[in-house]
Amino acid sequence: MVCESWKSQLDTYLDAEVPEQQMRTFDAHVRSCPSCSADALARVQMKRTIQAAGRRFTPSAEFRKRMQQKIAPKPQRSFGLRWMLAATAAIILVAGSLTSAYLGSRPGRDQVFSEIADLHVATLASSSPVDVISTDRHTVKPWFQGKIPFAFNLPELQNSGFTLLGGRMAYLEQTPGAHLIYDVRKHHISVFVFQERSLPAKLNENSLSPKQLPFNLETWSQGGLRYFLIGDASAADINNLAKLFKAAS
Repeated sequence: MVCESWKSQLDTYLDAEVPEQQMRTFDAHVRSCPSCSADALARVQMKRTIQAAGRRFTPSAEFRKRMQQKIAPKPQRSFGLRWMLAATAAIILVAGSLTSAYLGSRPGRDQVFSEIADLHVATLASSSPVDVISTDRHTVKPWFQGKIPFAFNLPELQNSGFTLLGGRMAYLEQTPGAHLIYDVRKHHISVFVFQERSLPAKLNENSLSPKQLPFNLETWSQGGLRYFLIGDASAADINNLAKLFKAAS
């Protein structure tokens, strides 16, 4: 099939392990191909589910000890069976160590940024990226009332070059927030708004986009709310939209 070559590289694309130019080519293809966008969305959701499951359970020292005792070789067993049991124990311990190391090596800041990027990609891949479709901020803002436990302001966009496409609900670590989508010169920018106190990790005021993310990202805290702007638009466009939100707030 035409898309087989694209789909064979989707995992590498979603992990941001392809060159920047190829990443932009992938972005354009995913947005225009329903089959690849649906596949990308399914894989993003699976990755987020696996990450969430991994954070829910980390083997304790007591649990590891019990497992080692259960699989420890018995004196009366044959040499071959003892070797197999020892190998199994080693595999379990190594796998557990790698999982713990992976989870422990991702500080709260980078974990939040990674999940924000996943939300942005999943939304662009969705066949229905917004739940309330409108370019009017006075239509989009009231839609969130009663759905999230806070209020926020949307900026006036006249003569700014930005266009509001609509909004939808978003969840970060099961915390509800607002997700707004803007367009500038055919580039989409996601704006996420959450309560600062509800986030799983505190972020620096001037946190910048991690190098491994294929997007430009800007975040700040204002009025008890945490704002995230992310997209493949230029850093200047991200910054200009951020200034409009800061002024509106």
